[in-house]
Amino acid sequence: MLDHDPPFRLVRRRGGYLALEDLGLIGDGTTAALVGVDGSISWLCLPRFDSDPLLCGLLDDERGGHFVLTVDGLREARQFYVPDTAVLVTELRGPTGLVRITDALVLRAGADLSDDAGGGRCELVRSAVVRSGTVRLRAELEPYGGGQARALYDGLEVRASRRPDLRLHLRSNRPLTGLRAVHDLQEGDRLDLVLSWGRIHRHHRFDPEAMVRQTIEAWRRWMRKCRYRGPQEALVRRSVITLKLCDDWDNGSLVAAPTSSLPAPIGGVRNWDYRYTWVRDAAYSVFALRRVGFEEEADAFLGWVLDAFEQSRHPRVMYTLDGRPVPEEIHDPGLEGYRRSAPVRWGNGAADQRQHDVYGEVLDCADQWLLPGRELQPALWSGLAELAGAAAHWWRQPDQGIWEVRSEGRVFTYSVGMCQVALNRASAIGERLGLSGPIAAWRATGEKLRRLILEQAWNEDEQCLSEHLDGSGGLDASLLALPLRKVIPADHPRMAATTAAIAERLSAGDGLLYRYLHEHSPDGLAGDEGAFVLCGFWLVDNLVLQGHRDRAEELYAMLCARANPVGLMPEQIDPSTGAFMGNFPQAFSHIGIIASGVNLARAKAGTTA
Repeated sequence: MLDHDPPFRLVRRRGGYLALEDLGLIGDGTTAALVGVDGSISWLCLPRFDSDPLLCGLLDDERGGHFVLTVDGLREARQFYVPDTAVLVTELRGPTGLVRITDALVLRAGADLSDDAGGGRCELVRSAVVRSGTVRLRAELEPYGGGQARALYDGLEVRASRRPDLRLHLRSNRPLTGLRAVHDLQEGDRLDLVLSWGRIHRHHRFDPEAMVRQTIEAWRRWMRKCRYRGPQEALVRRSVITLKLCDDWDNGSLVAAPTSSLPAPIGGVRNWDYRYTWVRDAAYSVFALRRVGFEEEADAFLGWVLDAFEQSRHPRVMYTLDGRPVPEEIHDPGLEGYRRSAPVRWGNGAADQRQHDVYGEVLDCADQWLLPGRELQPALWSGLAELAGAAAHWWRQPDQGIWEVRSEGRVFTYSVGMCQVALNRASAIGERLGLSGPIAAWRATGEKLRRLILEQAWNEDEQCLSEHLDGSGGLDASLLALPLRKVIPADHPRMAATTAAIAERLSAGDGLLYRYLHEHSPDGLAGDEGAFVLCGFWLVDNLVLQGHRDRAEELYAMLCARANPVGLMPEQIDPSTGAFMGNFPQAFSHIGIIASGVNLARAKAGTTA
């Protein structure tokens, strides 16, 4: 649970690895790092989110590399953010003293986080101040694959063996003789370390305190736009910042998570690279951010989606941050995986899947983008019309669905629903702007798909909608998203019955939901998985729309209590232990926190979404 003043707790590693709950996130809109409650940085890809890692001890504690700043004899620790910022504080208590470490991927002075432009300085600041007593502080930078240091007059030049393309520079307020050092410090003493991977700041005045102060100011200026007032306000605000940390500020795209290959579950093979932009994730982010005051970010995501579509001409499931095809999925035998959960994967094989929901995602984004009165160029309308035509044709064909199954495709109800969204939005755009095209036919086909979902996907024996359009297959929590995309009303008797069935039969206990049950919905992969966090928030939204506000508020509070002490959420949770699973932090989960909070606040105020 998010706690701005958390208690100190014992630091435990299991097989050399911290629990995911014991990690905090910092970032600068180009990349991100994970900082452990023990002062270790175990994840950093440079110069971008999807670059090869400089530090990936998260995926191999012995060989992956790390940037450690910790006290000898560490007994207990705690971690929290400077309020309304992405500046992270870690306090470490040793046998004889207490030290506070402030970590930030720092931003330029005066950076405007609303701009479609990068704000980072390509610098990581780690500042330690002894708060009481005396400490022996150990600093160690070990790149993945090893590295060498060469003394320069203002610090060290660092050469990472596996990343000869990077020019790294390490500076400090204390003498540097190598990549490992021990400092005996007393109350009031400080150690500042600045790791740079760009050349522009190397010879500037060394002032880490000013860099951190400017970064705090930039984040707080941006957060003044947040207009959310509702339940779990502190966590919603933190989730807004977390989404911004998953945003590539140069391009307007969004990584699903800043990590790769974190398993769900431990020891399983469901380990994927999430450092790319899924069109559906961008679309859901648009809904969430726009509703709490961040129109610029929403417009940037929308513009990126449309630009990526224009470049590829045929919509893809996911893209790189700059809108290009995602690299082929490969296994990395050189890393053992988080808690020895191999394989480690780079790239993502789902990029070439057929997922028909993408038509609806792109057209829904286009509809939102055009609503303020923007001009629609004829060439873009031609492309959007092609998408609508594709949705009208391909809805009948099998695909891999929203959950990207690696088994034979089926005609998934959710995918048909999103084809309905594509036709509905295309006809709405055409009617609103008086454009040419088979507008009436799109509208009619969209209504036909709505009827087919209610009639053909209905399983009379189970008294609920099924995951497949023909009424076969198991129960699928993605059906909860259909009312949210206005495919069917949440209070339609068959949707209400489906909601009740999902809440009961896909329950993992204590408010958590599985997305489906593997024995009823085989997905082509071995093993089970944990509860999928976003699905619980979808249930909250349906309960709100059905008028069950008290139940929705209770469920929302239970789900929000699952966040770690710094307010971060994973993709999945192990229902038996509460442990975090899957890539972390997961943008989808934070989208759920924001969207459900808004829905509850509006229901309480008696307003509509």
